[in-house]
Amino acid sequence: MAIDNHTLDGTPGRNAPGTPGTGGRGRKRALFDEKTRFSLLLLAPSGIMLLLFQVLPILIGANASFRDWALYDPQRTWVGFEHYAYILTDPNFLYLVLPNTLLLMFCSVSIGLMIGLALAHLLNRHFFGHAVVQTVILLPLMVAPVIASMMMRWIFNDQFGVVAAVWEGLGFGPIAWLSDRWPSFAIIVFADVWLWAPWFTIILLAGLRSLPKEPYEAAAIDAAGKWRVFTHVTLPMLRPVMAVCIVIRSIDCFRTFDQVWVITGGGPARQTEVFSIYAYTEAFVFLNFGRGTAAAMVGAVIIGLLGWGLYKLLNRFMEVSR
Repeated sequence: MAIDNHTLDGTPGRNAPGTPGTGGRGRKRALFDEKTRFSLLLLAPSGIMLLLFQVLPILIGANASFRDWALYDPQRTWVGFEHYAYILTDPNFLYLVLPNTLLLMFCSVSIGLMIGLALAHLLNRHFFGHAVVQTVILLPLMVAPVIASMMMRWIFNDQFGVVAAVWEGLGFGPIAWLSDRWPSFAIIVFADVWLWAPWFTIILLAGLRSLPKEPYEAAAIDAAGKWRVFTHVTLPMLRPVMAVCIVIRSIDCFRTFDQVWVITGGGPARQTEVFSIYAYTEAFVFLNFGRGTAAAMVGAVIIGLLGWGLYKLLNRFMEVSR
């Protein structure tokens, strides 16, 4: 018996071919209706820009990392994984660049997080001159990293810097602030923390102001002290915000370039060289574009694994602490 695909009034039934929402053709029309086409049209300029200035350069760099691509004589012959093998066996990369990068990331993120948390608690209270203090604290966010790094370089100059003058005025012996490894590295960390601690402050302050009031009222009824309220109420509720800050800032700190390049240039004798300086030096100082892009690709893999690992670790830590 044939099935009638029309109702009594002549309109197509639910099983009629071409009815929207029932067949494959109807689903295709639903996916590409007028609203969807308009949305795709709005996204097209951003997608094209992303393709031209992000995806395409990455693909070109990935291609160059497998070729003999010296900038002074670009043969562009295929060499396979030769550049990757050189980087992963380079003692400078393994014993200087990676430890310096990870140490800078750990010091900058941990110190910046603690300072930002303290400043966020300070700004979360209302006191006389609150607006002035908040403006002063957030002032480093308005300074470009290159300008801030130049300021640090002049302040810590061995001969006529302000810090050297004050240090010697207090009766201490001179210190080669920019000529020894660890003083130079400490200045880089100081500059990075000074620049990014206000960023932690803004994010954590927003998190503090969004916390519910009920747990604090319950703690006040139980006569809990300020430290106990902070460790048992504020920190557990603020952990998701802190986790986001740590992951984002760690990934960003891994690719730090401006501060290191302006303050020390990776010196003395490559002792403060970090990953971004290493890739730049290989590509544009030693003029080996293939090796520099290979270093960049290695760094991209490390950043991806590091971000994924940090996210999993912090997510697991937050689940255990609930």
